[in-house]
Amino acid sequence: MVTDPQLNGHHKFAVVADIGGTNARFGRINLKTFELDRIQVFACANYLNLTDALIAYREQQQVELIHVAIAIACPAEGDSIQMTNHHWQFSVKGTRDALGLTSFIVLNDFAAAAMSLVTLNKSETKKIGGGKKIENTPCAVLGAGTGLGVGHLICLPNGDMMPLPGEGGHADWAPLNEKEWAIHEFLARRFEGRVSAERLLSGPGLENLYQAIAYYHDRAVPPLPAKTIGARAVTGCDAIATETVNQFFASLGSFAGNLALTLNTRGGVYIAGGVVPKLLPLMAGSEFRTRFEQKGRFCNLAESIPCYVITAEYAGMRGVAQYLKQTLRHTAADETTGTEQL
Repeated sequence: MVTDPQLNGHHKFAVVADIGGTNARFGRINLKTFELDRIQVFACANYLNLTDALIAYREQQQVELIHVAIAIACPAEGDSIQMTNHHWQFSVKGTRDALGLTSFIVLNDFAAAAMSLVTLNKSETKKIGGGKKIENTPCAVLGAGTGLGVGHLICLPNGDMMPLPGEGGHADWAPLNEKEWAIHEFLARRFEGRVSAERLLSGPGLENLYQAIAYYHDRAVPPLPAKTIGARAVTGCDAIATETVNQFFASLGSFAGNLALTLNTRGGVYIAGGVVPKLLPLMAGSEFRTRFEQKGRFCNLAESIPCYVITAEYAGMRGVAQYLKQTLRHTAADETTGTEQL
């Protein structure tokens, strides 16, 4: 994550954004109350770059661009930012200077998703099995959208929350049965021999799975967008679509369970992104939880860890705001003590 050390609290508002491969969500945050308003969603494809989108937001919402903090769907390290599933790329310093910003913070989108966990109330999540979460222990968050995002959240001894962004969505996908080996074979041919989890567990992944499962059943089906596959599965009018979603949830469960073991996430595993909330009616009857817990000698640990689907709107922007709030608190403390935070 890239943090600008010039951040200070001399202005009342900041602009926050959650930028995915398809949509860019912008909002204004009150730096005293941390209430979010003036939310607007732009299609990334309609803008040449981030600067143009920020200018459009400023003009349409009549806001000042002074402090800006964004979450973006790619690694956020160093000055040069290149989105993974979209063409936007920019220099952090160049964008700050071009827009005359006082400060500009850039977070990986799943660092922001991880920070959002502390803002959620019970009504903004749906629990999917497991025991009771243990406070102040590590959490994992993953989300299927344009890609597959992964992050973790840990509590530091001083009470701060530290997000740990990662690129776990690009880890190898491991098939577990005969049908999954057939799916792997189909996708390996399509993607030059390597199949990552994101090739299945994303919106485009649903489209890949639909074709792969049809191949497994020796059926020819036309390509369908993920939205249509999901809708057909929910209504039950397309057996291949239903099987596709069931396979999606089975593989998602295995992947989420692996994340739980990796960092012993007794604080819970949270599922974000745009795909799963739309498919919730089919999740309870799927193999998601069975596969989550199917961890051999560590099945007892997996069984104890709860999973939650995040249903809150604009969780990413809330996570950015939470990170900004924590950064402001430290900046104010450093100014009081006469030290500089780098």
